[in-house]
Amino acid sequence: MTSIVIPAHNEGRVIGRLLDALLADPSASGPDIVVVCNGCTDDTARVAGARGDRVRVVEIPTPSKHTALRVGDEHARGFPRLYVDADVVVGAADVRALAGALAGDPGLLAAAPGRDIPLAGCAWPVRAYYRVWQLLPAVREGLFGRGVIAVTEEGHERIAALPPLMADDLAASLAFGPGERRVVEAARVVVRPPRTWSDLIRRKVRAATSSAEFERFQATRETQGAAAPSARTGTGDLRALLRVRPALLPGVVVFAAAALAARRGSRRAIRDRDFSTWLRDESSRQ
Repeated sequence: MTSIVIPAHNEGRVIGRLLDALLADPSASGPDIVVVCNGCTDDTARVAGARGDRVRVVEIPTPSKHTALRVGDEHARGFPRLYVDADVVVGAADVRALAGALAGDPGLLAAAPGRDIPLAGCAWPVRAYYRVWQLLPAVREGLFGRGVIAVTEEGHERIAALPPLMADDLAASLAFGPGERRVVEAARVVVRPPRTWSDLIRRKVRAATSSAEFERFQATRETQGAAAPSARTGTGDLRALLRVRPALLPGVVVFAAAALAARRGSRRAIRDRDFSTWLRDESSRQ
């Protein structure tokens, strides 16, 4: 049985659209869906519970995604297992495509869907940023930034051994080698971007802070003799992109400006080792 774990903190405005897409399959034997409402002060639990018996709702008082994922594991019934962010949209057919990919290749331990980012209604700098971001090699090939990751039982054992990190999807992606993970383009997920520049920077500050935490974790692993894979984008990646698509120069300038603003914005959190404050953009939830 395929299980889906959805950690949700105050996602009452958006979780319904995800659950409706997952439940659109008319077959009676759909996936096992567990929604873990963590520290919610809104109607997330009510909205999820209203979807019927195919959705099991678990409520915990702690507003922690990592704790919610572990609690979800305790209640989930089978494999492959999908971890899905409450603010994305992935459908029943996409879940089947991911499960089929994992079942069809014994060496494959983790998979994620192709990413669709609807940019209509976003400010032009946001559109420019994402047009560049989506073309970067690490972004195209990694499982992070999609809000969905599917794992086999063996793959689950590997990510369950990771410490609690804010960059949980990045850590999960880099926990698998290139032959062990795959982006399944036949499956799709809709990831709504921030609509405003200020919300984009909030999201990027969070990403910069969480990446710094992840790099500290990697440095610890290096001292223990483990290799440290990376998904960091360098200036070489941007130059290579411009050689192929010189018309993207304005977008690359916007991308660099966002990266610089995020680095500046994350300095205090990194200095204070504040890796728990979650800067959430609300414009993507409208």
